[in-house]
Amino acid sequence: MINAALIGMGWWGKNIAQSVQHKSKQIHFSLGVTKEINETQEFANKMSMQLADSFEFALAQPEIKAVVLATPHSLHAEQIIAAANAGKHVFCEKPLTLNYAQAQEAIGACASNGVVLAVGQNKHFWPSMEKTRELVNSNILGQILHIEGHYSNEHSSKFFSDWRESPAESPAGGLTGTGIHLIEAFVNLMGPASQVRASVSSLRAGADPRDTTSVSIQFVNGLSGYFAMVRATPIFWRVHIFGDQASIEAVGENEVIVRYKGGRTDRHTLAPVDSVKAELEAFANAIPKDFHEGDISQLKTTPYPISPLQMGQTIAMFESIVQSVETGNTIGVPA
Repeated sequence: MINAALIGMGWWGKNIAQSVQHKSKQIHFSLGVTKEINETQEFANKMSMQLADSFEFALAQPEIKAVVLATPHSLHAEQIIAAANAGKHVFCEKPLTLNYAQAQEAIGACASNGVVLAVGQNKHFWPSMEKTRELVNSNILGQILHIEGHYSNEHSSKFFSDWRESPAESPAGGLTGTGIHLIEAFVNLMGPASQVRASVSSLRAGADPRDTTSVSIQFVNGLSGYFAMVRATPIFWRVHIFGDQASIEAVGENEVIVRYKGGRTDRHTLAPVDSVKAELEAFANAIPKDFHEGDISQLKTTPYPISPLQMGQTIAMFESIVQSVETGNTIGVPA
């Protein structure tokens, strides 16, 4: 079992802790880092976690093998690099960083220090998306032509905090909250983008914002795509891939609809999973375990399903979308 420190214990940090603590055989949090120790102590007691107020303290503990970052986006790059330099494996909540140069530096630091880097994109682990990838790989689509998607939720209403209205922490109409999940899915399914054009329509700023974001994409392989997102509307997820023989549509967490040429339709309703637990255990399973005599299975690892290359390509598209919103121009995506 991987002994980890949870860095950041706000709303989402607590969700992370609750997903695995006393439930997982792969990862356990012995330490939590927060600036609000008094306010967090009761929760930490329930989770059997000690608390500290210093990231550096966590990095200095030899028994801590990994850190999980649920911190402000602008801190991710420097924290990933510091953890890698301290020899700690790193799981970082999305977005990995806020620009491509930082992503390359963070990925490089983990590679040069020989530590595992994972990014928290829990929608990747939804059964609907796992089934979608399986079906795409089965070649039922024929020639792939186009992809589109939509992801919206009510988090800006339910869990508003100052970072959600900050252009620095949450640019392009909250792209860090919802759109980043679609970017990752598109990169994973279609490959890297070559150019993007995006716009934001805002109806209300400040607490509980009202805005919509639309993004058109050209991929390196010549295919097209687009996605949209709305803040403060009931949750909705859709990723739809079109081919000349069929289309595959993932709707929500657990449903996939396949429409074949000629009119046949298949519907797949899948058993739910805890996607946060799944991604954290995938991270733990990617970390080489200490060898115990007689237990050769401890040497086995499974690579994290989002590769460092895809992490970088995701942030390259993310940064280009932000630039397009800011300039009103079509932006080339760095390779």
